[in-house]
Formats: sequence, C-alpha cells, structure tokens
Amino acid sequence: MAQKKNETCYLITYRDPKTGKVVALKSKTVTDSSLGLSFVAISDFIFDTASLVINPEEEGQKKQLEGVKTLHLSIYSIISIEEIGMDHKGLRFQKDKSNLVVLSAEQHQPKDK
Repeated sequence: MAQKKNETCYLITYRDPKTGKVVALKSKTVTDSSLGLSFVAISDFIFDTASLVINPEEEGQKKQLEGVKTLHLSIYSIISIEEIGMDHKGLRFQKDKSNLVVLSAEQHQPKDK
C-alpha cells in the first residue's frame, strides 16, 4: 500500500560541524540549498513529543534548533538521508553485531618459544 505524501519524512544522519558528533535528525522537507551546489536545506524538523520518556539528546537538539527556520548542511558532512514514514523508529536487527570485536590474525597465532 502506498504511503500518502504527508506521511513521508526524512532521517538525516550527519556529522555536526561544531561538535564533530554524528547526529540523526528527522524533518519533513529536504531540498537544494540556496547557498550553492554543495549544500542541502533541511526544514520542518520533527521531534517526538508523544513519548512519555524524554530523550536527553533529542531534547538538546530541539533546544539547539529552536528558532531555526532552515538548516543548511554541507554535502560533505551528511552521512545519509533516508526517506521514511512518520512512525519509523529506526532500524532493528535480530542479530546486531555492531559491538562485535574482531581480533587481527596476529593475535591468534602462537608465539615461538
């Protein structure tokens, strides 16, 4: 079943130029920036207000973007832009191996005595 246009939003993952941290932001609008070819304009930010649990990172981001009409990001700081539905909660994997530590081959070889 196709989604309605107003149910679509974007999840933008980028590296914050001020802090260097990787940040994820939801918005309703992503367009070409009026600043030039190497910028993307992000507006109509979406924050979770229905949840009873307060996410400190999202609250900080909400406070930081308060009063910002459009955020212009360099294409070099953007990691990904995903077109998602409004109720998207993020990717969930059954067998998440993101914390898996891989040892190099040198650590597995026995040392000569």
